[in-house]
Amino acid sequence: MAELAGKLHLPIIYPFRNYVDSGGLMSYAPDLGELAQRLAIDVHQILNGTKAGDIPIYRPNKFQLVINLKAAKALSLEMTPTLLAGADEVIE
Repeated sequence: MAELAGKLHLPIIYPFRNYVDSGGLMSYAPDLGELAQRLAIDVHQILNGTKAGDIPIYRPNKFQLVINLKAAKALSLEMTPTLLAGADEVIE
């Protein structure tokens, strides 16, 4: 199955965790909680009179790696212990 996935260029790394919850292999994406907090800070500043153009552009600092071991097994992929140890969450 992994050979088929490679031939068909199926995506294995997704931008959002919900893809992994639905059976995707892994996601590596900004922490949505951190982004929501930043958004709240920006909205607060705007409501207090700061011009939107005066608020610096924010780049996420924290990213989350989520791995789905069921999907890896279905694709006959073996995840290294180092990769699993670095994951924020592993779905079994």
